[in-house]
Amino acid sequence: MPESVSRTVRLTTPPGDVNTVHDFLVDVWHEASTVSEIDRMSIETALIELAANVMQHADSDGAGLACEFAIVIDDEAIAITVRDTGEPGEIQLVGAEMPELDAESGRGLALITALVDDVAYSQEDGNNVWRLRRSRVATA
Repeated sequence: MPESVSRTVRLTTPPGDVNTVHDFLVDVWHEASTVSEIDRMSIETALIELAANVMQHADSDGAGLACEFAIVIDDEAIAITVRDTGEPGEIQLVGAEMPELDAESGRGLALITALVDDVAYSQEDGNNVWRLRRSRVATA
């Protein structure tokens, strides 16, 4: 039987935070029971990293921001769209590399791009928009 799951969560920071996003994924995984563990771990890590970066860097004045996290799962792939009302970033996706071992930051984009097949960032209608896509691993 084909699997198709589509869910969205909207939050405002504060009080919403990465725990809200994690709880959202827990609910999604209950419904999308055929998603492999490797796909779950990869998507969770990439999305939590992205959420943390958005909440930390796009909220430059500390006043909070509105975010929307949408996930669509089908038999082929897992697609995520993240929209936020934060400050636009100067994002460089091409060539994102891990920093030196002793660096205290700078791993986010490199980690995200390593965990998913496609990452895109744009600004649309005054929002930052991130799109992540990971092809699903075949399960036995």
